[in-house]
Amino acid sequence: MNRREFLTFAPTVALAGQLETHKPDGARLRTALCAYSFREALKAGKMTYGDLVRYAVDHKLDGLDLTVYWFPEPLTQKWLLDLKRLAYRNAIEIYSIAIRTEMTRPTPEERQKEVQEIRRWVDVAATLGAGHIRVFGGRVPKGATEEQAANWAAEVLTRAADYAAEKGVILGLENHGGVTERAETIVRIVKQVNSPWVGINLDTGNFREDVYWQIQMCLPYAVNAQLKTELRDKQGRRMESDWDRIFSMFARAGYRGYLALEYEGEEPAETAVPRWLARLRELAAKYSG
Repeated sequence: MNRREFLTFAPTVALAGQLETHKPDGARLRTALCAYSFREALKAGKMTYGDLVRYAVDHKLDGLDLTVYWFPEPLTQKWLLDLKRLAYRNAIEIYSIAIRTEMTRPTPEERQKEVQEIRRWVDVAATLGAGHIRVFGGRVPKGATEEQAANWAAEVLTRAADYAAEKGVILGLENHGGVTERAETIVRIVKQVNSPWVGINLDTGNFREDVYWQIQMCLPYAVNAQLKTELRDKQGRRMESDWDRIFSMFARAGYRGYLALEYEGEEPAETAVPRWLARLRELAAKYSG
């Protein structure tokens, strides 16, 4: 499908069983922060996940998207419930967790391990009260075609979604390079899975060409969004992301959900994140219906 065909077709695009039949009258944009924005502090133990809850309160956010990479090991029920209680008592929603997955593994045994790993994190999300998990598709294995890799990812997602549905958790497949490098492929995977519990975790900074057009293509399937402050082209050159344009795209699509800052810029997070969160709050208020 070329761009002209897509722009003609896009307003009527609907994923069977995936989108509500009633088109929202207006966008409902909620503000959030990805834990990954403070990855260095979390990694070094200078910040805790509890600190993130308090940080979200200080910056008047609605929710947190918790990258799980620095959760304690072993991960205990008590730790999860204490964090859940802290968030509740501060009126901050832990609405999402973000995990690593590699669903394009070529053997059935390896794909079964991926399914089991996702199921493990579904249980964690359910304990925290998070309704969403960010997952990765994975790389295209050497010797495999993109079509094969996409089919393997769809197989894993389908099986994992059956379990996620039992726990009330949505799986958001991120556009994160590899098999999900292009919007056409990630949309095809989600449509192939054809589950109301699977959508796209739309990262606005991960496409490397035709960025805004590819974001537009993914919007009908977006179940969560992570906002980057920069875009990069195929040569790795940085440019500032046009947030006003992006927010207006989400608003026109009738998006109702979270937009979480995932800061990866060169300026230290301690000084940059507050400034970007202020901009996030401003635009969310401007474009919410």
